Amino acid sequence: MKRRALLGLIGTYAALIAAALLVLFPIYWMGITSLKLPREIYRTPSLWPHVFTMNNYRLLLEEKDFLDNIRNSVIVAGAVTAISLVVSSLAAYSMVRFRTRYRGLIGRLILFAYLTPTSLLFIPLSILMARLQLGNSLYGLVLVYLTFSLPLSTWLLQGYFRSVPRSLEEQGMIDGLTRLGALLRIVLPLSGPGLAAVAIFTFTGAWNELLLALVLITSESARTAPLGLNYLITSDVLPWGPLMAGAVLSSMPLMILYFVAQRFMVQGMTTGSVKG
Repeated sequence: MKRRALLGLIGTYAALIAAALLVLFPIYWMGITSLKLPREIYRTPSLWPHVFTMNNYRLLLEEKDFLDNIRNSVIVAGAVTAISLVVSSLAAYSMVRFRTRYRGLIGRLILFAYLTPTSLLFIPLSILMARLQLGNSLYGLVLVYLTFSLPLSTWLLQGYFRSVPRSLEEQGMIDGLTRLGALLRIVLPLSGPGLAAVAIFTFTGAWNELLLALVLITSESARTAPLGLNYLITSDVLPWGPLMAGAVLSSMPLMILYFVAQRFMVQGMTTGSVKG
């Protein structure tokens, strides 16, 4: 039995190490490539650069103004996340707690709106943004991204809100809370992990989106990080050094977000509960 348990433990650790290597190796390769000279990148691949260089980062920061692209992505993704959390929380709560006649139909329409492919909508959306005079602006980009983030956020939060016992809200309203107060002081605190997950999904989706930004944004000052990386490619030439450097810089905010939000994802569901 001991030998079988030892073999099982070794197999478990071997599988975990293999999975970790599969996940970490692309990140390692991205970082190492961003520190290589062009002649070394296009030569025989090596796991360690012979000469370290910061020219790729200098090109991005000094000549391409890539920090401006990252700033635009932070503004757009942050605004989309904040608005989505507020609006979807109210929408999901109303669909879970209020008995309306077409509640099931509305829920299905919300899900279908999220499942609609972006490639079918970018032409109508670009025409609509042009008529609203919101094309080529971060405000228009936020508005367009909300049309895709709100259905997903609302659909996800419905499941978290259903897990909150209705009795806690009733007890809070007996103590003097309004319906909105019950949402803010009971349901939302108890749904903290769900709100954190929705915020991460929304921020990541808005941060990584390229197709709509490519259609709606034309000026250099309004480019987001994915759009800035896309315009580094000229004709059929792939500047792998600057591309990898840009990938490193643009992935840092997401890494920080996941690192900070990790502890909120594992918080207990009893935070903010009402005492009897």
